[in-house]
Amino acid sequence: MKYQLLMKKISTLFIVAISIASLNLQAAIFITPKKPSISAASYVVLDYNSGAVIASNEPHEKRAPASLTKLMTAYVVFQLIKDGRASLDDDVKISKKAWETMGSKSFVEVGTTIKLEILLKGMIIQSGNDAAVALAEHIAGTEGTFTAYMNEYALELGMVNTRFENASGLDMNDQHTTASDMAKLAAATIRDFPEFYPWYSEKEFTHHDIKQPNRNKLLWSDNTVDGLKTGYTKKAGYNLVASANRMNMRLISVVLGSSGTEARTSQTQKILDYGFRFFETKVIDSISKKIPISGSTKDEIKVGLKNTKNVTLPRGQYKLSKQVIELNADLSGPLSKGDSVGHLVVKFEGKNLLKLPLVALEDAPESGFFSRIWSWLMSLLGL
Repeated sequence: MKYQLLMKKISTLFIVAISIASLNLQAAIFITPKKPSISAASYVVLDYNSGAVIASNEPHEKRAPASLTKLMTAYVVFQLIKDGRASLDDDVKISKKAWETMGSKSFVEVGTTIKLEILLKGMIIQSGNDAAVALAEHIAGTEGTFTAYMNEYALELGMVNTRFENASGLDMNDQHTTASDMAKLAAATIRDFPEFYPWYSEKEFTHHDIKQPNRNKLLWSDNTVDGLKTGYTKKAGYNLVASANRMNMRLISVVLGSSGTEARTSQTQKILDYGFRFFETKVIDSISKKIPISGSTKDEIKVGLKNTKNVTLPRGQYKLSKQVIELNADLSGPLSKGDSVGHLVVKFEGKNLLKLPLVALEDAPESGFFSRIWSWLMSLLGL
């Protein structure tokens, strides 16, 4: 058979599927509105599953985080619980420093002992600064030492424009973050600690018979929102990190430097609605095709994706994308199941959206000596 000639023809591009006859003609039907314009210093909204940024404005501008800092305080405590170095049942003694911490309070009393779980919930649900400091001191001895944990985990999560100087979020000279970095932290919280994430959707916290509401008003007005955290200082303005899950699609939004509680709520609702209304997430996991192969006892083998991948596109336009298989040059046997054979490239409007590894889904044993000689002779003759 003319294996070598055939492989040369398919090694550059092997078209799997083209779902449109005329991209330009069809694309005109699906017009995606421009990103929202909101009156906040910066914002970002992204798809949790694909990581795609749907809309943003000044996402890397450094801003004071205010109580969004507590997202990292909680993340560190969650991690230490996971590692066995802390427990929800720990008894935490409240220091004078924790008790005297200004700002929002969980109303803990100096010298008393409180379970770590209660302090965590008070910090997450009601945003208690006293609870944040008490947790930091319990974990690391001092709040200052605890911030070293916070900054270490921030770097591990890729929060390269963030620096923490305390556990509560009260303004400090060099404490800052960005909308993009806070979105990364929110995603990590949802991904790494599903057992704790539901606490961010609880609407109220009660301690010492004092009931205090969660400041995230979207928990009342939008039942698809299930987190995460608000924040305010004079330096920061009004901040809100939120996440919502609709139609098998989760979005994360961050609004920094808004003008008020109602403004940050409405602005967050606006960018979440924009994302859900005009975009969708597709799971790419079932691509498999037969391709010819030379130098093997088989004439062709099945290839497919190594891993499942999510892609975010304007709603209704996935059918306009094009999937192309790019095979490795001079692909031939022997191959084992799982060996790399090339890539699946997903294209939309002329741009590469994804490049996913393709692997052999079955073994392709090497052909015998005389078969290989015959194939070699045929290639010399151009047959």
